[in-house]
This record gives sequence, C-alpha cells and structure tokens, in this order.
Amino acid sequence: MNHLHSHGHLLQQIARCVDADLPHDDVLLHGRGQIGDMQLDGESWIDDEAERKDLLLAAVLIGIVEAADGTPHILLTRRADHLDKHSGQVAFPGGKVEATDASPITAALREAHEEIGLHPDYVDVMGFLDTYETGTGFRILPVVAKLSPGFSLTPDTNEVADIFQVPARLALDEANYQAHEVEWEGRQRRYYALQYEGYNIWGATAGMLMHMSRRLTV
Repeated sequence: MNHLHSHGHLLQQIARCVDADLPHDDVLLHGRGQIGDMQLDGESWIDDEAERKDLLLAAVLIGIVEAADGTPHILLTRRADHLDKHSGQVAFPGGKVEATDASPITAALREAHEEIGLHPDYVDVMGFLDTYETGTGFRILPVVAKLSPGFSLTPDTNEVADIFQVPARLALDEANYQAHEVEWEGRQRRYYALQYEGYNIWGATAGMLMHMSRRLTV
C-alpha cells in the first residue's frame, strides 16, 4: 500500500480525509449522499425520490484506536446471532438518530455507550464521511473519532456478540476487498467484502471503509 507510510502518517491522513464540520440538517435529511455499495462504482440503487425521502437518519462511530506500538486500528463489532435483522454481521457501533438526540454525533456516542460500553469522555471526534444510504432504509452518517487511551469496553450481549479491531492499514486498502454480486428484490446488487481473522466485513460497513480509503488517496 504505497500511499500510506508510517503509523503517524496514516493517522494524519485520516484526520485530513474527513470533513471537519457536521453537515447541515437539510443535507443530512434530504441531500443525496453516497448510495450504498453500488454508488462506489457510479451507480445508484435508490432511484425513487419519494423512497429516498423516507430514509431514516442513523449515525455510526468509526473509532480509531492506537495500539501500544502506535499502529492505528479500527473498532468493529459483530452483531448478536439472535437478532431479527443483520444478525451476526460485522458493524460499527451506532444506530438510528432519535428525537431526543441533540445531533447525529450524540446518537453515535449514545449507541456506542449502550452497545459496547464506550464512555463518551474517551471519544475525540475528528470529522465525518459522506452520508451512506442503504437499501434497508437508512441514511447513515459515519462519525470518525480517535479513542483516547484508558477506555474500557463491555458489550451488551443482547446486541453485540464480539468486539474486535482491524488494522487500519488493512481496512483502508481498497485492494484487500473482493467484489461480489447477489440478486436482491429482483435486481443484481454489488457489494464488497474483506476477510479478517474469521470475520466477514461486508455490505455497508465495508462500503464505508472503502469510501474512506478512496478519500485517503485523493
């Protein structure tokens, strides 16, 4: 991966590739964001404007953790196997933005605290990626943050089966992802996947990481 050099350089690149300002409400709620994995290749899978207006706003936390040797890692979870939706899938901590949340940042921090016990005091928000629209009805704002040393994690077993970290150098290298196609609701859909130590990182999670990797190379 020749465009990423030292660990410190990678962290600097991540800091530069994110948007520092929170998008305005009209962009978050009605703007055209990145539209699922298809959009990574210049296509759209949500063409109906009426359908797009019904998307629910969600926020996820892309937490950057520095290992003892300075290697940056990205925090991920595997959802509990008994859940009705997306069971067993790898995901970022996060969820739907509730009316009681002051902002999508608040929602991402709240969900991370509820799902994996990450206290907001250890989260330093760096910025944001483009909103990511899914075929399951959500417009997701990725909140990128550096996690301060000393945090502890306790998963809510009702929602989370595992918490793990993937090296950022691996997760943010587009060459490590494999393209797949599947028929869904009568159409061929493309998605990307990354295999890491028995974890299958795919779908929206992989799509957001791939989008982040492309920002690093610009």
